[in-house]
Amino acid sequence: MSNSETYEAVVVGGGPAGATAATELARAGRRVLMLDRSGRIKPCGGAIPPRLMRDFAIPESLLAARITSARMISPAGKRVDMPIDGGYVGMVDREVFDEWLRERAVANGAERVNGTFERFERDPDGQVTLHYRTDDGDEPRTVRARALIGADGARSRVGSQAIPGAADIPCVSAYHEILRTPEGAADYEPTRCDVYYQGKLSPDFYAWVFPHGDTLSIGVGTAERGFSLRGAVKALRAETGLAEAETLRCEGAPIPLRPLRRWDDGHNVVLAGDAAGVVAPASGEGIYYAMVGGQLAAEAVAGFCSTGDARELAQARARFMKAHGRVFQVLGIMQRFWYTNDKRRERFVAMCRDPDVQHITWDAYMNKRLVKAKPGAHIRIFFKDLAHLLGIARV
Repeated sequence: MSNSETYEAVVVGGGPAGATAATELARAGRRVLMLDRSGRIKPCGGAIPPRLMRDFAIPESLLAARITSARMISPAGKRVDMPIDGGYVGMVDREVFDEWLRERAVANGAERVNGTFERFERDPDGQVTLHYRTDDGDEPRTVRARALIGADGARSRVGSQAIPGAADIPCVSAYHEILRTPEGAADYEPTRCDVYYQGKLSPDFYAWVFPHGDTLSIGVGTAERGFSLRGAVKALRAETGLAEAETLRCEGAPIPLRPLRRWDDGHNVVLAGDAAGVVAPASGEGIYYAMVGGQLAAEAVAGFCSTGDARELAQARARFMKAHGRVFQVLGIMQRFWYTNDKRRERFVAMCRDPDVQHITWDAYMNKRLVKAKPGAHIRIFFKDLAHLLGIARV
């Protein structure tokens, strides 16, 4: 093993979490290697909030579209528009966006290898030896590191080897198709996201049509085994007049439903992004939380490398949950209740007509916080929500 190159940290995965972790470590002067499997694009609607752009210095040139409203479609086909007053949701093409993040990591000093992680082993001196294969099919290779960040997606190979329970994290199966945006589509707006809360399209999550400028994402997610994701997308394409639109690519992957209880192994491994389970319940939003997780993992690894104290690694999860745990809890409760059946979905969509609900929803999304202002609005929402729960509100 003495012939293997040695780094302070190796990051497995070059998505938003991994690329951000590599960037932050390189900026801090750490020698870091980013190992990423080329050609992998996660199925993702591509939504990012303004706060992400501010916090991570993302240029507007990466936006494929700026969304100024959302439309919720109920099981009965009722449509509720939710305009974003004075704000927007950015939409990115993950193929372009993720590569830009990886290139930024390299520009800041990270080394990059296109390859596939196979396994790691802990050496007598406490470091790890990582085994991988490059994408060009060469013989297996090794590299050593003081610390390892697993940012290799849901059911992470790194996590499966290092963290109890990581291999069994519950997931939603997501599938989408990227289409070329057709000209003159009758029921399509380039600045509006359409979200379908219909059991026929997803028995426990939702389906979507998200604009990306010259392209669009049409997809669905569900945790129900045996449900035909491709069949649901085919039905949605027919319903929206997109059946004949040109299909550019199709992608599928598991999306975790909740954060793991532990992200580090107590030695020198820590997880980030989907590998740690940081996808928001109910909405399925993951890019912002992945990048925050990558940043916190990098800070934890830098602290570990400076002090040698493995307890530093646990700070990644502790700090994330302190900042965002309450949001995940509220969204999880909402998903478990409102997505249960079409009767509840119908009432959920009806609630979205309320101006107070719309204001608080968009403020929370764009700024990534539970809105504490306007207590009167919260009180009104409480009683309206109660009326829907009791079935006495008009749908």
